[in-house]
Amino acid sequence: MSYRQLLTPEEKLAEAKKLLSLPHIVVICGSTRFMTEMTEADLRETKAGKIVVKPGFDMKSPHGLWSDPVEAEALKVRLGELHRAKIRLADEVLVVGDSIGDSTRAEIAYARSLGKPVRFTHPDVDPE
Repeated sequence: MSYRQLLTPEEKLAEAKKLLSLPHIVVICGSTRFMTEMTEADLRETKAGKIVVKPGFDMKSPHGLWSDPVEAEALKVRLGELHRAKIRLADEVLVVGDSIGDSTRAEIAYARSLGKPVRFTHPDVDPE
């Protein structure tokens, strides 16, 4: 008697994306100080037929949603969790910018731990 091996959640997601004929999904990572470059990368990747997910905004710019320091810190934590979910959803990661900080370095390590391919707009900054 043969038993069908259960699929991992990652395998189920990949199969669902295939069944839905979803285009390749790329997540953009990098410092939010490179938001202009992220927008340009978004344009190029979208033009190439890919679904693009990226940071939604820059918390370094003043805004009422994060003017309270306690709320801002809680929001930062939630955004980090959301971005890791975007990495899990994506087929690959595109790192934008000519320098990499600790948060982006952690995102790259996370993506690689999941077996996600990682590309760089500036390959010389690859921490590997």
